[in-house]
Amino acid sequence: MRDTATATLTLVYLARLREALGIATERIEIPAGVTTVAALRAWLADRGGAWTTELAPARAVRIAVNQDLAQPDTPIRPGDEIALFPPVTGG
Repeated sequence: MRDTATATLTLVYLARLREALGIATERIEIPAGVTTVAALRAWLADRGGAWTTELAPARAVRIAVNQDLAQPDTPIRPGDEIALFPPVTGG
């Protein structure tokens, strides 16, 4: 549980997401109810427009918390760095 009503995170958008959203990085305050990677993704998608399109549940997006690949139920905490990026395939 958090002691405050909001937490500040650093978000980093890579590749397709950086282009589509028009931003590479931002510091944001999130509401107390946003405590997991899945909740953060849904909260960001609620911004509308390209955010809704790019972060829709059917879109392939990977998320890392402090440079560790995260699962939807991975908790997020104040001060975390969250990176959002499309999956990468190699050949």
